[in-house]
Parts: sequence; structure tokens; C-alpha cells
Amino acid sequence: MELNTDKMIAEKDGNIGWITFNNPARRNAVSLEMWEALAIILKAFQEDDQIRTVVLRGAGGKSFVSGADISEFDKKRNSAAASAEYSKKAAESQGMLYKLDKPLIAMIQGYCIGGGLAVALNADIRFATEESVFGIPAAKLGLGYGYGGVKTLMDLVGPSNTKDILFSARFLTAEEALRIGLINRIVPQNELETAVREYAGIIADNAPLTIQAAKASAREVLKNPEKRDLEKITRLVNACFDSEDYAEGRKAFMEKRKPVFKGK
Repeated sequence: MELNTDKMIAEKDGNIGWITFNNPARRNAVSLEMWEALAIILKAFQEDDQIRTVVLRGAGGKSFVSGADISEFDKKRNSAAASAEYSKKAAESQGMLYKLDKPLIAMIQGYCIGGGLAVALNADIRFATEESVFGIPAAKLGLGYGYGGVKTLMDLVGPSNTKDILFSARFLTAEEALRIGLINRIVPQNELETAVREYAGIIADNAPLTIQAAKASAREVLKNPEKRDLEKITRLVNACFDSEDYAEGRKAFMEKRKPVFKGK
């Protein structure tokens, strides 16, 4: 299956999968075609056992993702029905970002706005540069911002900060984003890719089954209690203790060497 398109690029570098939004002329604004391509790439990376960490980034160095490609709204989002179909396809891709059971890192440079911030919020870890800018300008466009997006944002930064971001539609600096928990780390622009690669490598060297169980547990915690699948978490945790990797981890500890995990 062909993963790459002109606007979405998939690359595999050892245990790390890279996904690049490649529309720098429009500050990596996401078109419907790009949403569809993203879903294909995520499915392929999810099914590739060699890939242990996935990184999202934008091409050009000036923007992660600046939001939806508004230039196509007149044709593809010009009514409630058309908007619903557009939103359905975008939501499917965003849902795959959320459901990815491998660690997902957002490498943010420049603008991370609207739909771009929604993409970044589905990552587990967010690195950004000092020049990065964040915001959701829906209130300046008259767009409705749905429950799912509001909940994801609120789970991360709390109710008051969520209202501030949505009501004002203002842009936040990287420093403010870090302070309220919207991002995890600020890195100088010339060090960003190196820092992300090093961090992704640390994750990739750790036990995949342990990380999968931890990510699944964190996901269940954010659900309403009656919707939590605790039996699933128990199965994932038990699988860690029954794994070859657990035996390897114990053996490596006793032998004072770095463990070599296989995800089995």
C-alpha cells in the first residue's frame, strides 16, 4: 500500500515512525485529502510491530499544522450536511490518533492552531519551540467546536483554561502553553529534532507491552467510571508479567546490562 502523498509523508527510521504534514505553502493547513491519507498512514504504523514510537511534525519549519484548509470550505464544507461529512472523515482520522496504542509525540514548530492543535492534543507528549503559537480561532470564524474536542482540551488544561482559549480565540505563547500544561517541553528550534529523536529513542528502547498497558490505563482513567474497561487493563498488565520481555528485564538487571525488549 502506498503511504505517501504530495501532502502527507510517512517515513520509518528504525523503531520510529515519522508522519509529516507537507503543505508549507498554506502553513500545513489540513485538507480533506490529508485527513484521509493520515488515516491510512496511522493504520500501517499501528500494524507494524517494528515501529514503537510515532512522531507527528509539519514541513517547512514555520508551522506544525495551522488548522483546516479553509480554502476548500466553499466546496467541501459549505452547508451543515457537507460540514457533517467533512467532520466525519476528520474525526475518523483523529479517532485513529487517539486509539493508536503506541506512544505518539507531536514535534511542534510555529503555528499550532485550530485543527492543528486538535491533532497535537491527541499526542501523548508535545515538544515545541520557543516561537510556537497555539490557539483555537473557532469563535472568530463562527464554527461550532464539538464536545469531543472540548473534552480533550479540558482533560489536559482544565475548565477555566479551556474556556479562556475558546471564548477569547486568542493565541498563546509557548511559555503560557507550558505553564497551563498544553505542552510538555520547550526546546530551541535548532535543537528540536535532536531532542525529539533522543526522547523517541528512549521510549523505543523500553518495554513495548509495559508502555502499551500504561497508555491504555491513562486512557481509561479519563473516561467516565461506568465506561472504563478495567478488565482490559488487567489483561494488558498480566501480559507484561507473562512476557519474555519481563524475563529479559529481570535478567538484564541482574547482569547489569541494557535490556533488549522484543514486545513479546
